[in-house]
Amino acid sequence: MNFALYRELLAVRPIRRLLLVGMIARIPHSAAGVLLTLHIVLTLGQGYAAAGAAAAVMTIGIALGAPWRGRRVDTVGLRTALIPSVISETLIWSVVPHVSYQWLLPLVFVGGLLTLPIFSVVRQSLGVLAEGDQRRTAFALDAITTEMVFMIGPAAGAVVATSGFTVAGLTVVGVATSLAGLSLMWFNPPTRSPAQTVECAGDEQHAAEAAVVATAPAHVQEAAAELSPAGTASRAAEGLRGRLAGGFAWFTATVAALFAVAAGAGMVLSGTDVGIVAALETGGRQSEIGIVFVFWCAASVVGGLIYGAMHRPIPPVILLLGMAALTLPMAFAHDTWTLALVSILPGMLCAPVLSAASEKVADLVSEERRGEAMGWYGSALTAGVALGSPLAGIFIDLMGPSGGFVSVGAAGVVLCLVGLALQQRRRKAAA
Repeated sequence: MNFALYRELLAVRPIRRLLLVGMIARIPHSAAGVLLTLHIVLTLGQGYAAAGAAAAVMTIGIALGAPWRGRRVDTVGLRTALIPSVISETLIWSVVPHVSYQWLLPLVFVGGLLTLPIFSVVRQSLGVLAEGDQRRTAFALDAITTEMVFMIGPAAGAVVATSGFTVAGLTVVGVATSLAGLSLMWFNPPTRSPAQTVECAGDEQHAAEAAVVATAPAHVQEAAAELSPAGTASRAAEGLRGRLAGGFAWFTATVAALFAVAAGAGMVLSGTDVGIVAALETGGRQSEIGIVFVFWCAASVVGGLIYGAMHRPIPPVILLLGMAALTLPMAFAHDTWTLALVSILPGMLCAPVLSAASEKVADLVSEERRGEAMGWYGSALTAGVALGSPLAGIFIDLMGPSGGFVSVGAAGVVLCLVGLALQQRRRKAAA
C-alpha cells in the first residue's frame, strides 16, 4: 500500500478544491434522508413502509433525471445545466414540509428529478483532473469525503428532527442546497479535457478493459465483451443494441455488470440506513442516531483509505457480497453502542464498493460519453436505493427493526451469489 498517493493527489490544487466543494455541497442532502423519514413517521404519523415509499419515489426521480442532467452537462456546460436545480431545490423543499403525505409524494418525485447533480459532476470532473493510474485513488478520496459528509449530515438531521423542527429543517435543506449549486457554478470545475484526442481516449478504454480482464474472476460478464472496446457494438447490427449503437455504444456487458453492482450496493445501503433509524426510534433513542452513523461512516473512511492505497483492486461483486453478508448481524443489536460496533465491518466495505464500481465505469467509457455514463451509473445506484428503502420499511413494519437489516442483507447476498454462479456457468460454456 502506498499512502503517498493521497498526498500527491491532494497537492494538486484543482482536485483538492473540487473535493472540498463537493463535500460541502453534499451536506444538506445528507441530512435530508433522516429528516424526511422522521418527518413522515413522527410529524405525519405514518409507518416506515410509507417513509420508505417516499424515499423510493424521490430516488426514482433522481434515477430518471440523472442521465438527462449528465447529458446537459456534456452539451451546454456545467453552469447552464445547474440552473433548474438551483431554482427547484429552494422552491420544492420549502413546500414539502407543509403538505400532507399524499401531496408530499409527487413533490419529492419532482425534487428528485431536478436534484442538484453533485455525484455526477464531482465524479466526472475527477475523471478529467485525475487520469490514468491516479483515477482510482481520486475516486477513493471522493468516496471518503462523501462518508465524512454522512458523519455530519444524518447526525445533524436527527438532532433537528427529534427537537421537533422537521419543517424548518427540510426548508433549510432546500435553501442550503441551492447555495451549494451557486458555489459550483462559481467554481465551475472542468468536465471535459480540452486536449484529449479520440485516439488517446481509445487507448485509455483499451487499457481499462485489460485491467478488467486482470480482475475478471468475480465479474459477471462475457469475456468477449470485456476484451472489446465499446465501439465494437456496430458489429451487432441486429437488435436494439445495434440500432442504438450510435448513442449507446459504450454500454457493454462489462458496464451493465457494474451497474448491477451499483444497484445492489444502493439497496443494501439504503435499507441499512432505514434500519438504523427504525432501530433507535422504536427504542426511544432517536437522538443517538448520529452515534451509529459516525461509526458506520468512519469505518467506510478507513476501508476507503485502505482500498485506495492498494496496488491491485478487488472485484466489486466480492466487495458487495462481503458488505451484504456483514449487514445481517446488525439485526441482533439491541442497544445503540452494540449497533454502532456491529456496523463497523459492513461499513468498512462501503467506500471500496462504490470506488471499485465507479472507477471501472469511468475507465471503460470514452470521455465524450462519460457524463452520460456517470448519469446512468447514478441511476443504477439510486434505483437500488429506491428498492432498498421500501423493502426494509415493509419488513420493519412486519417484523420490527431487525427486519430491515435481514431483508436487504439477504437480498444482497443472493444477488452476488447469482452473479457468481452465472459467471462460472459462462466460463464452463466458453471452455
